[in-house]
Amino acid sequence: MIRPFRLTLALASAMLLAAPALAQEITLKVHHFWPSTAMGPSTLLAPWCEKIGKDSGGRIKCQIYPSMQLGGTPPQLIDQVKDGVADIVWTLPGYTAGRFPLMEVFELPFMTNSAESASRAAWDYFVQSAQKEFPGIKALAIHAHDEGYVHTAKTQVRTLADFRGLRMRAPTRQTNRMLSALGATPVAMPLPALSEALSKGVVDGFLLPWEVIPSIKAHELVKYHSETDPQARSLYTAVFLLAMNQARYDALPADLRKVIDDNSGAALSGTFGKAWDASAPAARRLAVERGNVIYTIPSTELVNWQKATAALSDDWVRDVTAKGNDGKALLQAAKDLIRKYARRRGSLALDGTTGLGGVQPDRRPSRSSAFFAPPP
Repeated sequence: MIRPFRLTLALASAMLLAAPALAQEITLKVHHFWPSTAMGPSTLLAPWCEKIGKDSGGRIKCQIYPSMQLGGTPPQLIDQVKDGVADIVWTLPGYTAGRFPLMEVFELPFMTNSAESASRAAWDYFVQSAQKEFPGIKALAIHAHDEGYVHTAKTQVRTLADFRGLRMRAPTRQTNRMLSALGATPVAMPLPALSEALSKGVVDGFLLPWEVIPSIKAHELVKYHSETDPQARSLYTAVFLLAMNQARYDALPADLRKVIDDNSGAALSGTFGKAWDASAPAARRLAVERGNVIYTIPSTELVNWQKATAALSDDWVRDVTAKGNDGKALLQAAKDLIRKYARRRGSLALDGTTGLGGVQPDRRPSRSSAFFAPPP
């Protein structure tokens, strides 16, 4: 009788010793550059943190640091997560120009006009072709924002010629190259610096999707907005990365790694993209209420913009091929993936050459009813 009792006592003691480890709380430091009130942090990141907290039974918690509160600059976020300064960051790979060229394919002009389709395509493309660019990092989501437009302080951009002489801010290397091809002078800077640059006249305007603008009150510093015909492919988008330090992830207990896995990847990427698609009307309304002038560039004029920027795709293919990749095949793969997810959304493929320009009322045609031209 003594031996079974001792065995039971030993098992009970082992369970008691293991209990604190099993119940250990993990606090993840999450760092990003947005104000906490911006759409992304408030409606996407915070709920995501709440979800992994709930699914982990309260064992995973997020300590979110907005507006670069952990220090550094937005281009340094990618190294902060790689080096373990932060456990999770939300950033743009394109902030570090030329470092992640494979993912830049989605930032080429006139690729897509759906953030959801582009985001789902970008995740698949990342898994298939671009993970090697991100050693030490576990990607949680790869996504794009919705259509990027032209916003200017003193003159309205209606034609290709209107870009001449304008100093314009854009977020990434490819969008800066696009501005040069269109005739403007690109001025590289991270988003938090834009408001001051506008107020001091350092730049004449910028490229951004609608949703981002209110978070830095940029609609109060410009007068004119130039949208592209909703039936055509959008001027550009930018690629975002929600990423976790790989060593931090690997050190989690298996059940907590599963919580992270179940709440990341393709589905999360698509969810983020879909939220961006839905975000524009509310932000756009603020510009309308302020009396800003909104003009839609017709597809007949956009043909000139497409011709002016056509060489950027060839340049990208040449650049990544020189680094040992099959650039032509990668470009086609990205286009095929965008087309795949556009078709799943029930979109129709047109050539993107129809549409009328003009000053627009306080309502943008919804994407649900607009025709969509996936990349050729």
